[in-house]
Parts: sequence; structure tokens; C-alpha cells
Amino acid sequence: MVKKSLGDIIGGWAFLIGVIIAIIAGIIGTLNATVLTILIVIGILVGLFNIADKEVSSFLISGVVLVIVGSLGGNAFGNLTIVTGILSALMAIFVPATIIVAIKNVLSLARN
Repeated sequence: MVKKSLGDIIGGWAFLIGVIIAIIAGIIGTLNATVLTILIVIGILVGLFNIADKEVSSFLISGVVLVIVGSLGGNAFGNLTIVTGILSALMAIFVPATIIVAIKNVLSLARN
């Protein structure tokens, strides 16, 4: 049995809670400064604790795709406020997580 570290547990729960908050906030339409701040902090936690070294490339590709599609999808579905709200809230998680993982990866490459 593989034991999980505290960072894995924090990152996993942060991601799950963040996605749930993002969906609820998008549906309800309450994407205010407080909710955005919470989602950004969750994104930072996910980037710091949830992505292992072997998952970096896959996460960065997926993260960039999600950010691009979320941005373009928000424009394409401009009339559907629920979809736009959910995409915006998910972007608040994935943008900081992707930035943190990219910085960690660059530092790792610089050390090698």
C-alpha cells in the first residue's frame, strides 16, 4: 500500500473542493472577489502540492489547453451565463496552478 504525503492529501482535496466551488459559483453567478480569491488560493495549493514530477508535462499541456479553451469558450458561449461563469471560475483555479507548476518545472530544469 502506498502512503500519501500530507501535500498529496492537501492538493487532492484542494482540487476537488475548488472544482465544486467553481461549479457552484458559476451556476449561482456569485463569482465575486472573495470567491475568486479563494479559487486562486486553491489553484496555488494545487500547483504546489498536487502535481508530482512525472505529471508535470501532462498537467502543463492540459492546463494550457484548459486555459485557452476556457477563454475562447467563454467568448463563444457569451449568452450562456452559467457556462461562462463556470469556465471563468475554473480558470481562476487552473491559471495559478499552471503558473506554479511551470515555475517549478523551470527551476527543476535549471538545477539539472
